[in-house]
Amino acid sequence: MWKAVAFYLVSGIIVESLIADPADGTLEVLLRTVMAFSTIITLLLIMRKWDYFGQLFTAIFICENFIMTLAIGAEALDLVMVMEHYENREEVSIGLAAFLVVWYISIVSYIFRQMLSFKMSSSIVTAFSYFVLTYGLPMLFMDI
Repeated sequence: MWKAVAFYLVSGIIVESLIADPADGTLEVLLRTVMAFSTIITLLLIMRKWDYFGQLFTAIFICENFIMTLAIGAEALDLVMVMEHYENREEVSIGLAAFLVVWYISIVSYIFRQMLSFKMSSSIVTAFSYFVLTYGLPMLFMDI
């Protein structure tokens, strides 16, 4: 579990440093990690399934790491498109980002459905809420 978190921190800092200031990127990734811990802990405490913490946290962070690795590739592709003055660079970058977000929510939804026996609709709503809490709140905090 801790190796997955360490990989997430390093890859997340790389991605955020390519997008924004490295200090801000580092702080945002740390905030996302804290939000992920607290969101998963809160969910499992409410459901009284604390025994699943290690499994659930590892599964979600392996998913995060996979998506973050793809995001690094997307950032590299964006850099190449900027250097080559590719005309539709913004559309391609936005499309890749949207695809990665939808894929991420789908995988996390599947993890919730399989590990916590959620129905499809509940797992999608929970995965979307998890995404908003772990990505939206730290991003909002950084904009303040």
